[in-house]
Amino acid sequence: MDPWRIDDFAQALTSLSDNTVAAYTSDVRSFSEWCSRSDLLEPGAVKRTTVRRYLAHLTTRQFARRSIARKTAAIRRYYRWLVANRIVEVDPTSGVSVPAGNGRLPRVLDQRELSGLLDGPLGDDEPDWRRRRDDAVLELLYGSGLRVGELCGLQVSSVSVADGAATVWGKGSKERRVPISEPAVAALRRWLAVRHDVLPADAGDVLFGNERGRPLTPRDVRRIVDRRSPSPTHPHALRHTFATHLLDGGADLRAVQELLGHTDVATTQRYTHVSRERLSAAYREAHPRA
Repeated sequence: MDPWRIDDFAQALTSLSDNTVAAYTSDVRSFSEWCSRSDLLEPGAVKRTTVRRYLAHLTTRQFARRSIARKTAAIRRYYRWLVANRIVEVDPTSGVSVPAGNGRLPRVLDQRELSGLLDGPLGDDEPDWRRRRDDAVLELLYGSGLRVGELCGLQVSSVSVADGAATVWGKGSKERRVPISEPAVAALRRWLAVRHDVLPADAGDVLFGNERGRPLTPRDVRRIVDRRSPSPTHPHALRHTFATHLLDGGADLRAVQELLGHTDVATTQRYTHVSRERLSAAYREAHPRA
């Protein structure tokens, strides 16, 4: 049996998304391999100084501060699991400060970028079905603040254009109900009218498909954004913009947390910093004595 029990740890992370589980597992495995090179062959042999030396090693390797923070969080969670299951007695991560992330605020699209994505002109020889699909995809990303993975996982049966709402599965397989904006409802109706021409019968209930008649993937969504955006951006920027525009408009923080599917309100609070930055910028530009 592997003395590090990493596979058992991964199976215990039931509340996290598949991507986060994969990242944490990789982070802990990398840590165990680094320890093994120093003849620390089991997790109980690790001391607090070991963890600090490892973080210094990552810094020397010029990992981004955000990456180091995530790796530290993975190791900390791993040792909490070990202690809870009485595999080790002492948590060597206790008292080790977690490096802060790089503090970057989420990028919010300006009106020109948003208009280009949502209302941009038709490309040369662009098929009508693709325009309809792309309109629906982009309106949902911005109008409902969906993660790309959530959008790709949508089923026809999980969307009600009559009620203007959709059921999505978020991180940790958590279900939530989100509203659909009027432009998104209109775009969905146009797409659903031609969906059967794009997706074969054996595609099942999946809502969106690609040129090959297969379910839409995150890479496909990135291509849609690249094709439509007037400047380089990322699909997740639409979710950032959704949240920031809601807070700018006076929406309650807890309501935005529910709409985004955040477990911790602290994750949502970073958008309040974006809103304050935007208000400060508007003040500095417009007030004569700013």
